[in-house]
Amino acid sequence: MMRPSLPYIQPVRKIRYVIFLKDVLILALTTFGGPQVHLAMLFDRFVQKRRYLTEADLMELNALCQILPGPTSTQTITAVAFKIGGPNLAYITLLIWILPGVSIMTAAGMGMYYLEQRHLSLDFARFVQPMAVGFLIVAGYRIGQKVIKNKISLVLALLATMVAYLFRSPVMTPLVIVVGGLTTALTYAKQERMDKKPLQVQWANFFLWFGVFLAAAGVGALTQSLPVRLFENFYRNGSLVFGGGQVLTPMLYNEFVAFKHYLSREEFLSGLALVQAVPGPVFAFSSYIGTLAMRHEGISGQLWGSFVSTAGIFLPGTFLIFFVYRFWEQLKRYRVVRASLDGINAASSGLTAAAAIILFQPMAPHWPSVVVVLVTIGLLLYTRIPPYFLILGGLVVGIVF
Repeated sequence: MMRPSLPYIQPVRKIRYVIFLKDVLILALTTFGGPQVHLAMLFDRFVQKRRYLTEADLMELNALCQILPGPTSTQTITAVAFKIGGPNLAYITLLIWILPGVSIMTAAGMGMYYLEQRHLSLDFARFVQPMAVGFLIVAGYRIGQKVIKNKISLVLALLATMVAYLFRSPVMTPLVIVVGGLTTALTYAKQERMDKKPLQVQWANFFLWFGVFLAAAGVGALTQSLPVRLFENFYRNGSLVFGGGQVLTPMLYNEFVAFKHYLSREEFLSGLALVQAVPGPVFAFSSYIGTLAMRHEGISGQLWGSFVSTAGIFLPGTFLIFFVYRFWEQLKRYRVVRASLDGINAASSGLTAAAAIILFQPMAPHWPSVVVVLVTIGLLLYTRIPPYFLILGGLVVGIVF
């Protein structure tokens, strides 16, 4: 049988890419609940239904993304697109995946400012704020169950919690994560030996990531422009966060609420709750923060704040997955790399626990808020009610009462 000519193959590939992007849009509109749920839905659509790749391929890509800083589910879906169609398809996939969530959270930030400007009551959100703390507590508990495997990881998690609670500076977060990774990297001898080959590294995307990092910091320091500083702040956080949106939350709270006061605690908690009811990546929360950070610059300024914050939080993980994907097969064979993950994950769980404590503390004297937190925890742990139903229910109760 004769092979099809190249002009025939190209349209077939294009049709396949269009179908893939349609699948990405469906996922972007229907996935709720964070990386674990996202992975299950990626498996159903990409592996079982479409057979774009095997289950082993998907799980390996997800494992790679878990050891890189950035949004895990976003990096995974981007890596799948890269595997199927290269960098161009991956970038289009990234845009389609984040657009619904980012648009909704930007509108939420603008709506929040609109209500505040007109001195309208925000009491409708009074139940979703303690619910957000409940979500964070459950997230920390579930992360801890998975990553705290021995005494070393338990000690690292407790120390990370104490340090993050006592020293509420953005500088402490990356230090805690790095120390955690270095600590367990020393235990590499316990890891299974694997045959290694010399690394063949293509450095272009690394230099792109690092170059943008330095340029944003330099231009922000020289100009003191708020949009540039917002981009740098989110780019730095996106470059240092391991473990997904739950770990990103304490970093954003420390930087933009406790340290820089761009948002109030109540605004932060309201946005954190709302993002649970929004499809797509939890990192879309950054768009909400960026919108409110530039609330006094008019509608165009708020949109600009959302854009630079969104670009800042998502670009680092994209650059890094493009960089590491090309030599992942060799890198994962090094025991010290695999060993460092235990410490990074344990420290990340401690950061999440500290954020939950910090956010819960002002609510403790008010028994209705405590009851809402406890009820939310119970519903998340012992029922299968989707998180977005809980948040929508909290909003409805707040409006009615």
